Amino acid sequence: MLAGYPILSLVIWLPIISGVLVLATGSDRNAPLARILALVGALVSFAVTWPLWRWFDTQTANMQFSEFSSWIPSFNINYHLGVDGISMPLILLNSFMTVLVVLAGWRVIQNKVSQYMAAFLIMSGLINGVFAALDAMLFYVFFEAMLIPLFLVIGIWGGPRRVYAAIKFFLYTLMGSLLMLVAFIYLYFQANGSFEILAFQALPLTMSVQIMLFMAFFMAFAVKVPMWPVHTWLPDAHVEAPTGGSVILAAITLKIGAYGFLRFNLPITPDASHYLTGFIVTLSLIAVVYIGLVALVQGDMKKLIAYSSISHMGFVTLGIFMFNSIGMEGALVQMISHGFVSAAMFLGVGVMYDRLHSRQISDYGGLAKNMPVFASLLMLFSMANSGLPGTSGFVGEFMVIMGAMQVNFWYAFLAASTLIWGAAYTLWMYKRVIFGAVTRKEVAQMQDVVPREFVILGVLALLVLAMGVYPRPLTEVIHSSVSNLLAHVAQSKLP
Repeated sequence: MLAGYPILSLVIWLPIISGVLVLATGSDRNAPLARILALVGALVSFAVTWPLWRWFDTQTANMQFSEFSSWIPSFNINYHLGVDGISMPLILLNSFMTVLVVLAGWRVIQNKVSQYMAAFLIMSGLINGVFAALDAMLFYVFFEAMLIPLFLVIGIWGGPRRVYAAIKFFLYTLMGSLLMLVAFIYLYFQANGSFEILAFQALPLTMSVQIMLFMAFFMAFAVKVPMWPVHTWLPDAHVEAPTGGSVILAAITLKIGAYGFLRFNLPITPDASHYLTGFIVTLSLIAVVYIGLVALVQGDMKKLIAYSSISHMGFVTLGIFMFNSIGMEGALVQMISHGFVSAAMFLGVGVMYDRLHSRQISDYGGLAKNMPVFASLLMLFSMANSGLPGTSGFVGEFMVIMGAMQVNFWYAFLAASTLIWGAAYTLWMYKRVIFGAVTRKEVAQMQDVVPREFVILGVLALLVLAMGVYPRPLTEVIHSSVSNLLAHVAQSKLP
């Protein structure tokens, strides 16, 4: 029905063009126009992703909505796009979050409004390009380019240590991706002058070569996830970033690392992936357990949620490397769920910060008295972050634990401990912020959510509940692609 319709190009370039138009509004004298254009651009960009869901064929693992044209013929680099059940939901998540980020910064951002809104729109298109690219060099261009607007968001609109956090974020991610570029160049010559990702997946590679390629990809994607011990940039970036930056960072960019494992590490180096499973599982369990304990002692709400994200993403990498269907599908469900829940948690902190200009837990207390609607919504998100059954946070974690149980009881046991640590640090924060006596007059004067904030948090609350109660629409989309990937990884690529 959509044959010949360049939907993926629209998904990529429409938000980028919208961002350029917003940027053209110029100075803050035109801020109202910039906001309106940004919202319209974000809404239209999200609307054009609907056909991806509506006409996606859940019965096949083949790439769908494909587009192909020559880009740099002399090096056989092509503009090749396509999505499967792994990448398509992430594009929808990214486009949806962009709408929320524009709304969240509607009144909060007063300086360089057009540049702020444009940065998120352009970044949205570039991230969609990461998820849709089927040519390795096209992927690399999008993968690197998306760092620039996020770097600017943190460095310009961030907190007092924003420059330090932005540079640390940029250097960490750049160093890893340079190794990925070397791996792409090696594979290009092995594939007889082709940068096609699907061609890379069919190459017979020796174990030593697979291990080196695996580690090159690992360095690029482990930093993005981020896995322990290359996680230290994330808390700094979250603390200094504005609310919108934290939302995109947690909800979207972390998922690019996990997506990279699924698109590159497993299918291109399947034997090395099996061989190094113990290494990845160990790092994942350290993230789940140790980082969960680190989150427990944080006094800054954003830093607590940042460490929580690292712990939850440990679940994702654990599920991926269990090499069974329920574990890998659980990892993908957890990726989408974490997108909703982490975004909601950071937006909740943003609501409080906009009123009191503090992220310290000790500065709050008793918010339930004068912010009952906000307290109710934050309770739901806190429960989802703790993995409460009936919320989206439970579904993915339960599936990963079940997948781990099929491999090793102790993997499942240690992974399940996150339900304890997650409840401990999340509910401990919630108790101190929302309940108790109001000890400061500034807190007593804080107003409940305004309609704009209620709409943003309310939509996320509905999604968290809907996915927790009925995750089948998502699992149906990802099932064929996961099954195909597992079948591919089960076959040795040794020559």
